[in-house]
Amino acid sequence: MHSGSTSHLSAPRTTPVGIRRKTTDGARVIASVEGRVGAVAFDSLVVEVGGIGYRVFAAPAILSTAQPGSMIKLHTFHLVREDQQSLFGFRTTEDLGFFTLLLTVTGVGPKVALAIVGSRPTPDLQLAIMAQDQAVLVSIPGIGKKLADRIIFELKEKVAAAGIAASAVPGVAGIGAAESEVVAALQALGYSLAEAREASRIALSDATIGGTLEDRVKAALRSLLRE
Repeated sequence: MHSGSTSHLSAPRTTPVGIRRKTTDGARVIASVEGRVGAVAFDSLVVEVGGIGYRVFAAPAILSTAQPGSMIKLHTFHLVREDQQSLFGFRTTEDLGFFTLLLTVTGVGPKVALAIVGSRPTPDLQLAIMAQDQAVLVSIPGIGKKLADRIIFELKEKVAAAGIAASAVPGVAGIGAAESEVVAALQALGYSLAEAREASRIALSDATIGGTLEDRVKAALRSLLRE
């Protein structure tokens, strides 16, 4: 077995209380875990649910506050490979969404994506990417200049593509074209529809922001960072 694998992921026939599963393309996926902290290691913790210990890799900010015996709930990404099964845990669905998006970038694996998400607040990271601030990414261990440039390039392309696609379809009732573009771009970054709409409305209410999609997305991310 791979060093990141764990027998803790062998699922029983009946899903324990505290484990939420969702089905994607016919596969059973562990979407969240909620239970008692059994142990904390330097890169992961064990969450005990229904007599089973699930090893979950998490960012230092989560590990530093997790105390054995305390209760915890984490939104999880369930990595399934031929030689490995691993869980990666996050406090919010926004962090999980951004982590999943980072995995689509060429050369970014789960450990690097986790290091990025755990380095600072997600909207802050997304602002840095939109502003092409390479220094923010390079300051994260394991990320060099070439990888930082690739992350910036590929994610900005995804955000732009989402905005363009939204502008090409009829708008939703009550939402203008400009707002639809920003909402789609934020959803591409991992935000829920409700959060994206709220942030876009705040951004578009500011008459001082620029007229480009990038300007509007940056303003929306700044509003999310203030929350």
